[in-house]
Amino acid sequence: MPEKPIIVYFNSPEQASKALEQMKSEFEVIESAIDRFDGYPGDGSDPLNPITGDVPSLGSLTLGGNFGRDAGILAATSTSASGISSGGAGNMVSGVDIILTAIVQEENGEKAMKIAKDCGAL
Repeated sequence: MPEKPIIVYFNSPEQASKALEQMKSEFEVIESAIDRFDGYPGDGSDPLNPITGDVPSLGSLTLGGNFGRDAGILAATSTSASGISSGGAGNMVSGVDIILTAIVQEENGEKAMKIAKDCGAL
């Protein structure tokens, strides 16, 4: 049977989980994943003690990216890295950074998209 890929974006993991749970309760979901994504590569550094640890840049520490020296300096200018200004409610960076990817039977594609949109997907 033909399959339909569903790729939708959410503001929170809870919204994506709710949509996926509802899809699974109404029809078969062949494959699925909920991930957080951003514009920075890698998992970054996670030193136990940032004062004595090997921290290549502020961007590596606060953004979770794997940067070389120059890219780390550039990434540190992001408001997400510095915390100086974010513009979002509660001083949180606003944006849609949760992605729900699901593969369903083609006949359930429209229903899956409706469920996702009803749960807050863009």
